[in-house]
Amino acid sequence: MSWSELEAGAPELARLGRERLEATGVAMLGTIRADGSPRISPVEPFVVLGQLLFGAMARSAKARDLVRDARCTLHSIVTAPNAGQGELKLFGRAVEVRDPLLRGAADHAWWVSYPEDDARVLSLAVERAVYVSWDLEGGLMTVARWSHERGSSVATRAYP
Repeated sequence: MSWSELEAGAPELARLGRERLEATGVAMLGTIRADGSPRISPVEPFVVLGQLLFGAMARSAKARDLVRDARCTLHSIVTAPNAGQGELKLFGRAVEVRDPLLRGAADHAWWVSYPEDDARVLSLAVERAVYVSWDLEGGLMTVARWSHERGSSVATRAYP
């Protein structure tokens, strides 16, 4: 369930999602705290070699959350209200990346200058993906969905 599988199963959703991630260079990662409550933290996502990678300082709260429970969600940044920016929402599990080639593939990532023990590099195993597009003038919202089990679908409706 790599990024490349999302690209194969829903190429337009993956293309739009990657554009959003690359436009800002930051996304919000939702993890689960030990008490079951949610935690949200910023991460810098990179799509390289068919994987969506992000890093976490080894002793950070988000790293501890992911060691205990790998389930997470990643949401692209929305930079202004009513800007009409698309929204990428990914649901899946964080998988630690040990392969030095993959860790170093995002050569401009912050973690490349840290020892492996200090920076965890993770790949998001995407289980479900959603991309929401907004037509502000037309008052329409388009939702593209993908999951490995159900494939892809697209639906448009009026909003609000």
